[in-house]
Amino acid sequence: MSHSNLQVDAFREQILNAAKNKTSLSIEGGGTKSWYGNTNNYAKLDTRSYSGILEYQPEELVITACAGTPLKEIEAALKEKNQVLAFEPPHFGENATFGGAIAAGLAGPGRITVGNFRDFVLGARILDGKGQDLSFGGKVMKNVAGYDVSRLLPGSLGTLSLLLEASVKVLPKPAATATLRCQLSQDKALKALNEWAGQPLPLSASCWIGSAKGGDGELTFRLAGAAAAVKAAIPLMGSLVNATELNEGVAEDFWNNLREQKISAFDNLGADQTLYRLALPAACGPIAISGANDEIIFEWHGQQRWIKAPGDEATFAAIKAIANSHGGHATRFRQGANVDPSYQRFTLLTEQAHSKALEAVQERLRSAFDPAGVFATKRLP
Repeated sequence: MSHSNLQVDAFREQILNAAKNKTSLSIEGGGTKSWYGNTNNYAKLDTRSYSGILEYQPEELVITACAGTPLKEIEAALKEKNQVLAFEPPHFGENATFGGAIAAGLAGPGRITVGNFRDFVLGARILDGKGQDLSFGGKVMKNVAGYDVSRLLPGSLGTLSLLLEASVKVLPKPAATATLRCQLSQDKALKALNEWAGQPLPLSASCWIGSAKGGDGELTFRLAGAAAAVKAAIPLMGSLVNATELNEGVAEDFWNNLREQKISAFDNLGADQTLYRLALPAACGPIAISGANDEIIFEWHGQQRWIKAPGDEATFAAIKAIANSHGGHATRFRQGANVDPSYQRFTLLTEQAHSKALEAVQERLRSAFDPAGVFATKRLP
């Protein structure tokens, strides 16, 4: 019996014991995102002992790995073949794992162009709440009737099953990239980005940092694609907003630090404050939130906005109402030291007209995968 089978057996035993004792298990890899989602004090199921790249086919653009594999190990293997995880998942720490990145379902600056983590998961092997070893999907893109289970895992925060292995689509690194920066008001930045996004331009990422009160902020945008397309777009787009090109090293540091929330605009979260993440539709203009910090950050051409504001329930309710009125939703992403950790971090499915019906679907899924509530940590509502 191989080490991997012994490890899966140990996980199964832990799951069956939890089911028998009617307790829950909190799945954790490197713990770099343990602050994300609702807190729980359940016993940990540590995935890091189940690690390693199982198969990598550069010519097929697919990598398959165990959940406990360090994310940096996967990215290093891809880099050797000039390939990337195009959605740029944030690590939020040295010890981030492949499974943790999938469970969190978070994506970086490139998500606006290439799609979310969910769009790249081809197949998965899991242990459900009954200890059953199940495999879904495969190593190629195909349409599947019924639930595409492997795509339900990204963003599930370990509340559905234990992910053992996953196959993920990778992409070639773009042949050319360039980053430009200019000073522009929030309104003009949103308009320019939405216009560009609708044109055949190699726009791959954007970020605006500035004041909610008006005036110019700093717009940084990245071009990526064929060398000729990027070369042609630099003077064309640059002249429209009076932007200058950044040095390659400076640009790379900026996008990495934005992805990891290490740029100064993310710092200085007050003890009584929450960093709110607003997911909004493309057409949404500037929005005002009373009591919020002056400085705001937006990515994904304005579809992801970061706002620091008081961490009390009334503020979150007001922010949710504003996001909802625009057809979006809000999350308490990070919390200051004094904010009550028991507060619900997410907009509930029932709080939005368009997602109410999904509550019943979610309940049926959870009862099918996890009838004893082994993974019911409430980390995700």
